[in-house]
Amino acid sequence: MDTALSRREEEALVKTTKEKALKECDPVVKAFAECATGRTVSVAWACRSKYKAVQDCMAIHNGPERLATVREEYLRLRHEQNATKAAS
Repeated sequence: MDTALSRREEEALVKTTKEKALKECDPVVKAFAECATGRTVSVAWACRSKYKAVQDCMAIHNGPERLATVREEYLRLRHEQNATKAAS
């Protein structure tokens, strides 16, 4: 089975994974945005915990483990499609 991805495929998987992570983390991102609204410098300490929550959420949904899982699934599906085409 071919385990290599083209640069375009890799970039597409990274982009899609990030978009899904942002959707998953939307409530946390909104909470941070609400905290940051109207602030400038004070956002650094006033919203620290909310920013940390965003980072933690994104690490879970957009981290290396998640990307590896997405990559494996993509390769599996690509292999299945190629096998189906070859059998036809």
